[in-house]
Amino acid sequence: MIQKILIANRGEIALRIVRACRELGIKTLAVYSEPDVQSLHVQLADEAICIGQAKSSDSYLRADRIISAAEIADVDAIHPGYGFLSENAKFAEQCESCNIKFIGPKSKSIKIMGDKAVARETVAKAGVPTVPGSNGPVDSESEAMKAARSLGYPVIIKAVAGGGGRGMRIAHNDVSFAKEYHVARVEAEKAFGNGSVYLEKYIEQPRHIEFQILGDSHGKIIHLGERDCSVQRRHQKLIEESPSPFLTADLRKKIGKAAIRAAEAAEYENAGTVEFLVDPKGRFYFIEMNTRIQVEHPVTEEVTGIDLIKQQINVANGDKLEFDQGDIKWEKHAIECRINAEDPARNFAPSPGTIGLYYSPGGPGVRVDSHVYSGYTIPPYYDSMIGKLVCSGKTRKEALERTYRALSEFLIRGIKTTIPLHKAIMADPVFIEGKATTSYMEEFLGRTTPDLFS
Repeated sequence: MIQKILIANRGEIALRIVRACRELGIKTLAVYSEPDVQSLHVQLADEAICIGQAKSSDSYLRADRIISAAEIADVDAIHPGYGFLSENAKFAEQCESCNIKFIGPKSKSIKIMGDKAVARETVAKAGVPTVPGSNGPVDSESEAMKAARSLGYPVIIKAVAGGGGRGMRIAHNDVSFAKEYHVARVEAEKAFGNGSVYLEKYIEQPRHIEFQILGDSHGKIIHLGERDCSVQRRHQKLIEESPSPFLTADLRKKIGKAAIRAAEAAEYENAGTVEFLVDPKGRFYFIEMNTRIQVEHPVTEEVTGIDLIKQQINVANGDKLEFDQGDIKWEKHAIECRINAEDPARNFAPSPGTIGLYYSPGGPGVRVDSHVYSGYTIPPYYDSMIGKLVCSGKTRKEALERTYRALSEFLIRGIKTTIPLHKAIMADPVFIEGKATTSYMEEFLGRTTPDLFS
């Protein structure tokens, strides 16, 4: 049984894991970079070890230092959170070889789903619809352009090892393709150490719908419903909600079954997310699987009442899932707003610095996951997200009203945040009517003056 867990991450997800472990009676070890010494998860964990300097490459991406810390502190398991090493198959293998439980899927599953070209081929064999695309990576401009012409413009160029919107570019003709192909490869090489890209037909005006998957080591895989992640800027999610205002009960059932088939094809264990694009006619296509816990997992927790972090730990312990697909109920509507330290009035310029005053909202149906506090200094080295506001209600209307009210209560002084942007979106008729597609943010920002976010 797991008695002690090393948390190989930082920020709000690290704090979230500390809290789950405390409720389960499991000891925690926080590893941190030098700038994160005052981070809340470091203060609340049972033990803490510094693993390096500010750069992620010198700390949170140093598998050797993390494994060494685990051995020094005699931990049983490592929880990678999201980002950093969470989808690194080699790191999962290192944990396995050191007899340390990796709280996530097996390295084999990470490898299958980590290479998007292999993932497409794998799920297609399982009968899951995929977006028409190239047959694997396209390694030269001439080969890539030939594939693009065959698919028909517009096409999207995607990094094979990508994630978080990096290494993704859209081309509408030969001229733009020649430019974007090389930009995507450079971005992919810089972000992932792998410049390979592949092509997909670009689906216009789609919804981005993802299904939360849970699988145990005894062969059971279920889904916990969907999250609509269509509100994005530059492929970075800003707002997520469940259930989707677009899906019908029949379509939800069909995509849910497809998500389970995709997970089964990868022999999946633990928590993961199968992501789809759904076009205006309800045709859906697999795009990728995230083999980790997602930033937006609290949306599903609020709607289903199931603690996903605890489930991850239980599965890693070898426990069977305590529920079947028919036991999952979706009794509320939940909306999550990612609160970033960015200035939306200045083209989302990063806003690191010291928080002078921090007050988070409360009341019925309001949850805030954040690692910041009054006097905390946000370092400039990492992702700009400083927290997540998750509001739930019996209906979508109540969840919307509650979200707007909670955003109005937030007080964060000393830095700029995306709170004014979220308030404007919550009052926007297109979003209120549930009509936001993946092009929503571009359209919204095009008809909104920046002074609204000041």
